[in-house]
Amino acid sequence: MRWFFKSLPSRVRSLDAVTLVHVDAFLKDHASRGWSRKSLHALACRLRSFFRYAGSRQWCRSDFARSIELPRIYKLEDVPRAPSTEQIDRLLEDTASSDDPAKVRAHAILSLLIHYGLRRGEVARLTLDDLDWAAGTIHVTRPKMRRAQSYPMSVPVGEAILRYLHQARPRSPHRSLFLTVQAPIRPLSGPSITSVVRTLLTKQGVKLTWRGAHCLRHACAGQLLDAGFTLKQIADHLGHRSLDTTRICTKIDLRGLRQVAEFDLGALL
Repeated sequence: MRWFFKSLPSRVRSLDAVTLVHVDAFLKDHASRGWSRKSLHALACRLRSFFRYAGSRQWCRSDFARSIELPRIYKLEDVPRAPSTEQIDRLLEDTASSDDPAKVRAHAILSLLIHYGLRRGEVARLTLDDLDWAAGTIHVTRPKMRRAQSYPMSVPVGEAILRYLHQARPRSPHRSLFLTVQAPIRPLSGPSITSVVRTLLTKQGVKLTWRGAHCLRHACAGQLLDAGFTLKQIADHLGHRSLDTTRICTKIDLRGLRQVAEFDLGALL
């Protein structure tokens, strides 16, 4: 509200003198500064709440709050953004060819995020006991599903983890799989995993609004969809409880759109 009051002309000396023109000008100014429609919607909601209270105290017209229009928000309107297959391949190649402990660790983390579409917290919670080398499986704790889920350990992921364990993981009593590289040695946190991914994506020149671990989860979902897997199969792989969540990750079917664009409608016209 301080922002809004500072934007008002000096001649406006009371709330009763505020008009919708002032509100619209305030929202338009923030839109010109790059605020998203969701942020503008939240800002307008706060203005509406304040003037609803002000109207109840008779500081302004009681119907003024209802006159403030909120920017329209459409459900599932955002398109999920993810690195391309070529960018992911370069990311894996860059970390696989380095002997730097941080990059060896990063390669193992990236392999888990890309191949299994894990969340950053799920990677951070992995322990040495979750790796069943005899059975060739990885056990992942899924807090949202309230149960553990087992994956067959793919060859690239298994090799990346073994390389990390032999070459880069510090000696430590901690049972967490991923540890910090520098002292004090402690388990790697979820935000730290996001930081690792963001740094690598930025160095690769990947231009996304959100460059973190979650965009690799979207990339995994897109690759599975492109490979012909059903929504139910993708949901099970990603650990989604609802297919609606999976649709958010897979609602852009690039292969299907290309087929539509290449379809010859001449015979139908």
